[in-house]
This record gives sequence, structure tokens and C-alpha cells, in this order.
Amino acid sequence: MTKSPSPVAKLLRQARYVDSIHHHAQLPPDVGIEVAIAGRSNAGKSSLINRLCDQKALARTSKTPGRTRQLVFFELDPMRKLVDLPGYGYAKVSGDLKTHWQGLIQAYLDHRQALAGLVVVMDIRHPLKDSDKQLIAWAGSRGLPQHLVLTKADKLGRGAMAKSVAAVRREIHPSVGVQAFSATSGLGMDELLAVFSDWYQPDVDLMS
Repeated sequence: MTKSPSPVAKLLRQARYVDSIHHHAQLPPDVGIEVAIAGRSNAGKSSLINRLCDQKALARTSKTPGRTRQLVFFELDPMRKLVDLPGYGYAKVSGDLKTHWQGLIQAYLDHRQALAGLVVVMDIRHPLKDSDKQLIAWAGSRGLPQHLVLTKADKLGRGAMAKSVAAVRREIHPSVGVQAFSATSGLGMDELLAVFSDWYQPDVDLMS
């Protein structure tokens, strides 16, 4: 018997691209619930979004790190959005562009009232680079709920995967979730959907 998708899985499958924001002044109205996904360039962020939303090309994947240069908004329903933040930590972009990205991300994380949670995506083989730690500390200082997703888990054996997850857990605050994930195999999907369900509250009517 085929398992029917959960309410949050159904919600995420409705995701559609609505806008790319290059400047803070262009942000849509600050209402409803938003969940943002951040990560270093080439950490597997786009692949995670596509797998999460069960769409092959919702988020563009690229072999060229640093391609996402704006906040990309996907609408799930009129009151819920998923936000793809610019990839960070790519050395070959110009200093001016790095400063622009940082300012855009900072303004969004610091002031967005609709933001219910932040997913930080890291390659399980190379987690907690300095830029990851800075973002996690930054979001933590704001009191923003966070969940760390260690992607490309299919690249490691079970023992190495568990060891990497445990090592990351030891370094961050106990309130921050940590999990392994594979966009290729779907490993960790149920755990990730449970986090999104908590944040999006798919059974709650936000229009009333």
C-alpha cells in the first residue's frame, strides 16, 4: 500500500518560483511564515530543495559554485514561502559581491518577522567551516530556530556518517537540530519534513 504524503509534504510539492530579490527594498510583504535555506556554495542546497519539494528543477543546480546571487522566493501557498539564500564562502567572487551578499543575508535574517526557521546546509564531508559557524552564531544571537542538514550522506558509510553528525552536534547548541541527508537516496527525508511541519504548521489556516 502506497503511503500518502503528509500535509507538509503536500504543501512543499506546491512550491513555485515567484521572485528573485537583489536588494532588501524588493522583499515581498513581511507576512505569513517563511523558512530560509542557506549554505556554502556547492554544499548541495539546490538538490536538497528539489528533493524536498519533489520537483526536479525547481531550484537550479549548477557545477559553478556561487551561482545563486539573490534571495529566491518560492511560494507554497499565499501565506507560506520557502527562501533560497545566496550561497556563501566561494572564494572566486569579487569583494564587492561578497559584501553585497553578506549585507542582503544579514538584513533578511536580522529583520524578517515572517522568518520561522533557518536550515543550514553543509556537505557532511566538510561541515562547520568558518563561514558556517559565523552564520549559525549570527542566527543564534537573533534567537532564530535552526536545523543543520549534512548533505551528500550517501558519499559516506554508516559509521563515518554517524561520526560526522555526532561531531557537529558536539560543537553547536543543543537547541539546534542536526541530521544527515541525501538528495540522491532520500535518507533523512522524514526527519527533515518533521522540522518543516513544526515551522510551517500546515494544518493551521493563516488566512483567517
